[in-house]
Order: sequence, then structure tokens, then C-alpha cells
Amino acid sequence: MSMPLEVPETPAHASSTKVQAGRSRQGTLTVFWRQPLGRAGILVLLFLILFCYCGPLVYRHSPYTMHLMALLQAPSAAFPLGTNNLGRNMLERLMVGGQTSLEVGFSAALASMVIGVVYGAVSGFVGGWVDATMMRVVDVLRAIPGLFLLVFLDSIVRPSAGLLVVLISLISWHGVSRLVRGEILALKNTVYAEAAQTIGATNRRILFKHLLPNALGTIVVATTFMVGDAVLMIAGLSFLGLGLPPPAPNWGAMLSDAMPYLSQNSWWLVYPPGVAVLLTVLGINFVGDALRTAFDARLSVPR
Repeated sequence: MSMPLEVPETPAHASSTKVQAGRSRQGTLTVFWRQPLGRAGILVLLFLILFCYCGPLVYRHSPYTMHLMALLQAPSAAFPLGTNNLGRNMLERLMVGGQTSLEVGFSAALASMVIGVVYGAVSGFVGGWVDATMMRVVDVLRAIPGLFLLVFLDSIVRPSAGLLVVLISLISWHGVSRLVRGEILALKNTVYAEAAQTIGATNRRILFKHLLPNALGTIVVATTFMVGDAVLMIAGLSFLGLGLPPPAPNWGAMLSDAMPYLSQNSWWLVYPPGVAVLLTVLGINFVGDALRTAFDARLSVPR
């Protein structure tokens, strides 16, 4: 009776595997780019990034200079988006304030992703009482209202951009951890994971080489949506007066400062930062929806 022979992986096989992985990634990008909302989201985010970071290089005006002879001035040739109650240029403050909102949002989402992925992967891979205990910790943390905890922590310390990143990430990683745990629980019983364990691969290699790469779609999509949530959180905190201290501009603080002047029809104080927050969140959500469609084989229709 002849026994089946195990063919070791040759460089040609490894090269073929890499080519297939590259084609898979290329197919995912193709499906993503075919989504109209994905393209729209990318264009919106590119516009906002160019506006916030390249705009101040072209329109060179200080967001802190007070023009005392032009208080609450409507948009004009000298001030394209008008001035606020202190005579500060709204266009420049909109650009510089966007830098803070985007940087805090993306940084907090990345930090939340790292914490959530590591926590959820360890919980799902180890299993047993460790998994049960770690998930109970997540349940307790999720039971605490995130905004309340964020406001409480932010009110007892002096806020800064770095501190806001830490605070937002500490209350945002729970959802990612549960998603990653679910993916790892489903993947660790697959054939390739069991085969890797049979040939003596270490748990670390199985987790980081075989399981997490296959959960990349879930991680990327969840992180994308967390960016939008973080932008809304920083805007909400700043609107409540708990964001970066003045005179540092950001979109939420600009909206808060504009509230007393709504009765005066000073629309240029409200609409620009409000539209900026709306476009940012919509653009990020559009990208997230397109990525979810691209990574989910059940939704991706081959063409």
C-alpha cells in the first residue's frame, strides 16, 4: 500500500503563494474602487487633507491675530470666511483647526485598533477561563457610558492633543476587541490553522502569521469607522468646552463659540466648521462601507 508523499514547499511554491496573495489584494482594491461611495469618500478626504495642511501654506495668515477693526465681519475679499467675535480669520482657523481634528481622530483610531486587536486576539486564541475573564472585563467597560467617562477624565486633567488621543482610545477599543475575538474563534479551527499546529508551529506564529492576516478585513473596516467616531468625539468635547484650551482652534470649539451669535445671523461662524465635520465623517463612512464590501466575499460580486 503506497503512502501519500508530503511535498515540501519549494521557492516556486512560495513565489506562487505570494503571487496569489498579491492578486487577492489587487482584487480587493479593484472591488473597492468600483464602489462609487468609496471613490467619493477618498476624494472628500483628500480634499480635506489638502485644505487643512496645504491651505495654510498658500493662504498665509495667522489664526491667532485679532483684527480689532473687523469684529464679526461677514465674508469679504480680505476675509473669505469672515471673522469671529475677536476678529480672527475664520478661514485660517478652519484650516488649522482641521489639522487637530484629523490628527487626533486618526491617532486615536490607530491606538484603539492596536489595543483592541491584541486584546481580542489573545482572548479568542487562548480561550477557556482566560477568554471568559477578558470578555467580562470588556462587558464591564462597555457598560460605562463612554461620553460620561470621557468628560469625567477630561475635566480632571488639563487637556492636550496627546491626552485626548489616549482618552478616546481607552474608551473605543472594546468594540474592535470583540470583533477580532469573534474572527479568531472562527479561524483557529480552520484546516490551515490545525495544519500549522500539527507541524509544530508556535502559538505566536499561528496567531500572527495565519490568523490575524485573515482577519485583516474586519480590522481595517472597524478602524475606518473608529476614525469617524473619534472625530465626532473630539468635536463634541470641544463643543462642551473640554477640548484643547483656547486659543487653539478646532472645529468643535469653533461651533461652540458661534452659538451666542446665531441670533445675529452670523452664519459664517456656524456653517464652515459644521460642514467640515459632516464631510469628514461622511467621507470616512463612505470609505468604510466600500472597504467592507471589498473585503466581504459574500458582498463582492465578481466582474
